[in-house]
Amino acid sequence: MNTSDVIRQLCRDNNISVTELEQELGFSNGSLLKNNSIRSDRLYKVAKKFNVSMEYLTTGEQEEKESAEGNKYYFDDNTAAIAQDIYDNPRLRALMDAARDCDPEDLKMAADMLLKFKRTNPNG
Repeated sequence: MNTSDVIRQLCRDNNISVTELEQELGFSNGSLLKNNSIRSDRLYKVAKKFNVSMEYLTTGEQEEKESAEGNKYYFDDNTAAIAQDIYDNPRLRALMDAARDCDPEDLKMAADMLLKFKRTNPNG
């Protein structure tokens, strides 16, 4: 299942047309599924709208929150909370790949550093 198929299925499941979804999210009519590649900022808005993960939109599969053995994706609950804050901030989402096994203090420091850089960088 490709991303376009997943979005179409989510629309069907939620009784909304793709056109209505585009209008609701502020996309121009017919633009969401026009290309094979959908911009990540648009995927993020669709994921938030349907309360699904970006992984689900791109693969059609639910990400595993916790395995049968009880292993969580994040090794530390504090790291998981900080990672969620980072994920919810579109300017910091690039940290997600590196966040899994970080200490909470290191992850928080990296997020703070990036935010400071963004405030001082005229191109950020």
